[in-house]
Amino acid sequence: MNLDAFRELLTPRGQEALDAAAGTAGDDPVAAVTRLRKTYDADLTSAALTQATLRLRAREKFGADADLMYFTRTGLEQATRREVADHRARRVPAGSRVADVCCGIGGDLLALARAGCSVEAVDTDPLTAAIAQANADALGLGDRVSVRAADASTLDPAAFDVLFADPARRTARGRTFDPMGYSPPWPAVLEMVAGAGAACLKVAPGIPYEFVPEGAEAEWVSYRGDVKEAVIWCGALAGETARRATMLPSGATMTPDPALGEPATGPVGRYIYEPDGAAIRAHLVAEIAASVGGRLLDPQIAYITGDAATPTPWASRYEVHETMPFSLKRLRAALRERGAGNVTIKKRGSAVDVDRLRKDLRLSGDESAVVILTRIGDRPFAFVCGPG
Repeated sequence: MNLDAFRELLTPRGQEALDAAAGTAGDDPVAAVTRLRKTYDADLTSAALTQATLRLRAREKFGADADLMYFTRTGLEQATRREVADHRARRVPAGSRVADVCCGIGGDLLALARAGCSVEAVDTDPLTAAIAQANADALGLGDRVSVRAADASTLDPAAFDVLFADPARRTARGRTFDPMGYSPPWPAVLEMVAGAGAACLKVAPGIPYEFVPEGAEAEWVSYRGDVKEAVIWCGALAGETARRATMLPSGATMTPDPALGEPATGPVGRYIYEPDGAAIRAHLVAEIAASVGGRLLDPQIAYITGDAATPTPWASRYEVHETMPFSLKRLRAALRERGAGNVTIKKRGSAVDVDRLRKDLRLSGDESAVVILTRIGDRPFAFVCGPG
């Protein structure tokens, strides 16, 4: 979809085409095209059907708002889900003037506007910038949002209360995990931060720790157990702690306990605890181990073991039924003996190919089991577990 086709979608005729496209949900694609082409030209038909498809996919991230919003495929993939964006926006004081220098389709600026901020946003792609503004208008937030196609450098961070930056993490060759490959690159982002009184940087959860600026707070956020992003809070928005983990939708949060040293290690107990990914990224495994009275199986791997079934929102708990050095033959025999056909395989610190292992196990029973693969020292182990 090009910019002209998108602008046509915003006209009364374009809105009619969108409504017609929404009515083809579930239809054969060829039949849907044929139906719309009786009334609309090829470009408008294609744009409307693309939006109808993307709106259906977007409901998982944006809920009911998705039915009013506009997307590109890449923009939807990269957009923050609403619960995460809302969590972040709540930390920005209401009434703040925010510069969003890499706005994408506008998921974050929508959350900031809903939180009572006024947002001036830019994106280098004219189509993406137009979509972001249209999304704000469609959701009744246009009076708090101004979006234009421009480079991040055209906004002066010092002229705003808060700088928000979500640098692009895709190149022509695909996703990049190197902050130096972000757009804008990391040094340019930090230069903008240096000119801002407060800043919020949305980055990939695997960002190396050495890229976190001195004096900033890094927060890792998970949603229903899946780590979504890291947020770096700078200047007036930084808290007193350097690291934080937050779980959504509960909003539970954890920071380092300075009284704790390195967690103890020891033999496998009755239970294995798998910490939430945000806590692992934030190096808070010791805090979780202390809360359940547990120890690590290996000092380098984030599996906690213990003898008590201690409730914690920060880890999934599994009861250990059988422990063995990893062997396909032994593991298959143990699972077949238990009648296990539905097996969840988890691994950390293991080189085993899970998809290949699942095929090689050739299980067909009616029972369920959890298999945890890890190493203790240099030795690979398998644990056959059930719910804890």
